[in-house]
Amino acid sequence: MHDPFPFPPPSLLTRLTTPLANALALPTLPLHVHELLLATLAYHLICRYFSPYLSSKLFPRIYPALSARTRLNWDVHVVSLVQSLLINSLALWVMWTDQERGSMGWEERVWGYTGASGMIQGFAAGYFLWDLIVCAGNVGVFGWGLLAHAVAAVVVFSFGFRPFVNFYGPTFILYELSSPFLNFHWFFDKLHMTGSRPQWYNGMFLLSSFFCCRLLWGTYQSIRVYQDVWAALHFDPLTRSSKAVFEPDAGSADIMRFAGEYSMPAWLAVVYLSSNVVLNTLNFYWFGKMIETIKKRFVESKDKKGGRKREEKEEGVMVEGLMDSSTLMTEIAEDEDMQFGGEDVMYDGEAEDELSMESSLLDGKSTIEVKKTEIRRRKN
Repeated sequence: MHDPFPFPPPSLLTRLTTPLANALALPTLPLHVHELLLATLAYHLICRYFSPYLSSKLFPRIYPALSARTRLNWDVHVVSLVQSLLINSLALWVMWTDQERGSMGWEERVWGYTGASGMIQGFAAGYFLWDLIVCAGNVGVFGWGLLAHAVAAVVVFSFGFRPFVNFYGPTFILYELSSPFLNFHWFFDKLHMTGSRPQWYNGMFLLSSFFCCRLLWGTYQSIRVYQDVWAALHFDPLTRSSKAVFEPDAGSADIMRFAGEYSMPAWLAVVYLSSNVVLNTLNFYWFGKMIETIKKRFVESKDKKGGRKREEKEEGVMVEGLMDSSTLMTEIAEDEDMQFGGEDVMYDGEAEDELSMESSLLDGKSTIEVKKTEIRRRKN
């Protein structure tokens, strides 16, 4: 299947990229460099302009009041959400419509190339390049661990332009099927919906999708790629016969036009497979941590709701508007780091700001009208 992207790479960009592609042994990079750069630029614009504007409109009381560090994290999560929805849709579409994939043997899966899979590689590499730039420029926010992850992701996905296991590009991209629910889980916390029913339902979808697409699907596809790479390592290009237990299928000339001499450097197999093993191990570890986190989140939320009436009636919590005074104290936000105006609010038990309040009787209930927003929380 040819590259379905409607615009071919500009000839000037192709000529400028070719020397770098030849030096790095990435012959298909010039064919998809425009998709890579377009994705990187699009994600930068979303993070820098689109997300701040839209978030301020949708959440005018929350987003502008976040600290600069949290706003950056918010914008990065917006990009991650957009990217996961886009790349998953494209990968599923390619796997469904690319009929050449169904007839590929292990030779084609290791050394073969199709334009559709190359497009997936291009857009995915563009996101990881943007992620690398953001992490490198904000190490104090994201840490060295995420920077190392971004570097590894760019390196591993660049192998698809050799091409190497280009077939598995859309396959492993489906790991991202759980990412939208992970991002929503983070947003629920920042929207003061920790322990809410929507977050509970989202958490169930998160665990289910993570288990299915990463642990089940990912492990199965990892076994397949181990088999294919093992066969390639034992492949004799002179006789075109395999010393492994897997017999090669004859590849079409179009799919195998970048295969070259069917070589498989040992370092390439070691780097790719070891990265895959590490990622799969981390997936099982993360799944266990996710279960612990979600259980802890909702147990803590339940405990807080049970003790809120006793412990927080003396706290000064005011929310602009009219509220039923009998339930006012039960509407306290649950976020661990309560931030308004970009600063943590500390309260030592003495009210220093005067609030203009008016008590009235509405529908037979005592209500409080708050004319100034003030949220304070005692921290021991």
